[in-house]
Amino acid sequence: MDTITLWEFVALAAASALVGFSKTAVSGANTISLAVFAAVLPARESTGVLLPILIAGDLIAVLVYRRHAHWPTLLRLFPAVAAGVVVGAVFMLWADDDAVRRSIGAILLLMAGVTLWRRRVPAEDELVEELTRASGAEARGGRLKARSYGVLGGFTTMVANAGGPVMSLYLLSAGFRKLGFLGTSAWFFLIVNTSKVPFSAGLGLIDRQSLLLDAALVLFVVPGAYLGRKCLGRINQRLFEQLVIGATVLGALQLLLR
Repeated sequence: MDTITLWEFVALAAASALVGFSKTAVSGANTISLAVFAAVLPARESTGVLLPILIAGDLIAVLVYRRHAHWPTLLRLFPAVAAGVVVGAVFMLWADDDAVRRSIGAILLLMAGVTLWRRRVPAEDELVEELTRASGAEARGGRLKARSYGVLGGFTTMVANAGGPVMSLYLLSAGFRKLGFLGTSAWFFLIVNTSKVPFSAGLGLIDRQSLLLDAALVLFVVPGAYLGRKCLGRINQRLFEQLVIGATVLGALQLLLR
């Protein structure tokens, strides 16, 4: 980190601003920030540098959207997410940079594909929903989906700070509109990212040098968040969902192809 050039710092600053934008406008777009940090810094260490930047963005998002959170959804997710974080911490003990990037990239592409497929067969989905309601399986299916996404979200956020796209796809599939989506995401990631700090510090991913770099970069989160808040009212729901899925695919491809 002592050898960062001016242009590398500019790239990190832009990625930090994008974190702020993603937290207040297009959740999931910060997968691009993840890729930039991993390109400029050693991939493993970059997760520790990015984490405090994400927490700063989470704090701003909670201040803006705190009244729009859906707490029953959060409480349903947290136990599974905690399990995923623990599994991710164990994985980080032995996984190298290539294993982390490729596994996360493949998971994100798969989930984006599943989401797009579901949107192409709405009639079949409605029939399935009617059948599950009639059979009493809807609640069980909802719990299973929450647990599956929760474990995967906890795992991906621990190993690469890439839980945003996973949870974005879950909230979209659950039918959240923009404000409910952003409010629920804001509280979710503030709690989860803060809980990751002891794990990251214990793995040596957060130290004095990384925090000094964070102190310089965190200033760029605020203008990004302000821009995102201003843009949100001009983004319709369909475009909002397309941007979330597009950011997921782009971030996944960057992880896989780097």
